[in-house]
Amino acid sequence: MELKGIHHVSALTAKARENVDFYTKVLGLRLVKKTVNQDDTSVYHLFYGDEKGNPGTELTFFEIPMIAKKHEGTNSISATSLRVPNDRAIAYWKQRFEELNIEHEEIANQAGRFTLAFKDFEGQHLILVSDENNEGVQGGIPWKKAQVPAEYGIVGLGPVKLTVKNAKATIGILTELLGFRIKGNEQDTVVLETGEGGTGAEIHVEEKTDFPPERQGRGSVHHVAFRVDNEEELHEWIKRIREAKIPNSGFVDRFYFRSLYFREPNGILFELATDGPGFDSDEDIEHLGESLALPPFLEPKREEIEAKLKPLR
Repeated sequence: MELKGIHHVSALTAKARENVDFYTKVLGLRLVKKTVNQDDTSVYHLFYGDEKGNPGTELTFFEIPMIAKKHEGTNSISATSLRVPNDRAIAYWKQRFEELNIEHEEIANQAGRFTLAFKDFEGQHLILVSDENNEGVQGGIPWKKAQVPAEYGIVGLGPVKLTVKNAKATIGILTELLGFRIKGNEQDTVVLETGEGGTGAEIHVEEKTDFPPERQGRGSVHHVAFRVDNEEELHEWIKRIREAKIPNSGFVDRFYFRSLYFREPNGILFELATDGPGFDSDEDIEHLGESLALPPFLEPKREEIEAKLKPLR
């Protein structure tokens, strides 16, 4: 029983319409599912990914209108990486960001990979990472209708960075409970990997003891999810986590995947999520994300739900 890599990362936005514009038009991701927050159906839950939202390519956002800006700090998911095919793609994106006036840093080399750090319009920390020499988990396929040429397109999620006050506690959960392996150290950061390894299967843990905890707001990351092969295996993970006496959500049916949620010792929310059924289970693959999709248990309330949502386009 082994986690396969990063499944998705979910963040917070105050402006759903602007969010769609940034992630589809600027970054060239596909809006693969336009649905609602199952815990608050008055707001959107937006899913972006590759051509069909394959596991490991999904970046999602909960809309919380009027939410305050985040206060950066520890015990947070402090950066999310997005994989691009090669080093030439990194150079392309630097030029694109300059042309579009997107806040970004200079191209850097981290752990032998070229990277380009930037921020979205709400201050979320993002990093493009080159897959030039990746020998681990394979990326997805960029959406053919994107404004970004497919040869430079984003192919999935890369390493996710956690900044915590007590790195030993977080690393203990990742290795002893979830089966991650320590790959090495990069300056003050411990690099861990799971499954086939590589850019799509890494967590980077940074310890900072002199910062206050993050206060979440727009631009914050809500949680990170790890890939579980199937529902049967998810139940085995639930059993393992219960035996470890870690408070958790138990089995949760998100319709597009099945999940379990729990917090690691520094308070960061982890999710284990199955690879299927997938986003094309209720929509034709050619028309993903074009209309409001609701899981069957919310379908009877469609009229009521749609009345509360603002159009995105």
